[in-house]
Amino acid sequence: MPPKFDASQVIDVFIRVKGGEVPGGSSLAPKIGPLGMSPKKVGDDIAKATKAWKGMNVTVKLICQNRQAKVELVPTASSLVVKALKEPERDRKKVKHVKHSGNIALDEIIDIARQMSHKSMAKELKGTVKEILGTAFSVGCTVNNKSPMDIQEAIQDGEITIPDK
Repeated sequence: MPPKFDASQVIDVFIRVKGGEVPGGSSLAPKIGPLGMSPKKVGDDIAKATKAWKGMNVTVKLICQNRQAKVELVPTASSLVVKALKEPERDRKKVKHVKHSGNIALDEIIDIARQMSHKSMAKELKGTVKEILGTAFSVGCTVNNKSPMDIQEAIQDGEITIPDK
C-alpha cells in the first residue's frame, strides 16, 4: 500500500486556466482531489484571483497545505505582452481567433523583461528583452511602431541600448 498522505506537507500544483473563469471540475479533480480538497471551492478561488486577467490564458500556482489552497498567479511572457496591449475584455465563447495588432512602447517591453528575468536563461537584461520581443512578434504586435525583429537587430548591433538593471 502507498504511504499515508501527510496533510501538513506543502505541495505546489500548476494549472493553466482562462482568467476570470472557473476551470472545469474534470481538469481540477485529478490534481487536487487526492489532496483532499474540493475542486469547486478551489475553482472559485482561482476565478477570484484571475479576475484582472479576464479572457486570457494564465498559469496559476496552487500552494496546498492542510487541505487549504493558496492561489498565486505565475505570469507568462505572452500574457504580459497581451495585457500590455490594453485590449478590451472579450467573451472567449463569442470572439474567436483574435489578431493582436496593437503597439507597445519599448519601455513596457523592458518592464515585462524585468518581471520575467527570474524565469529567463539570459545572463543580462538585454537577452531577456530580446526574448520578450520574440514573444511580441509571435503575438503579432509592433513595438514603437516597428517590427519586433527590427528592434532585436538594432539591440544586437548596439543601436538601441538596454539598461543593465
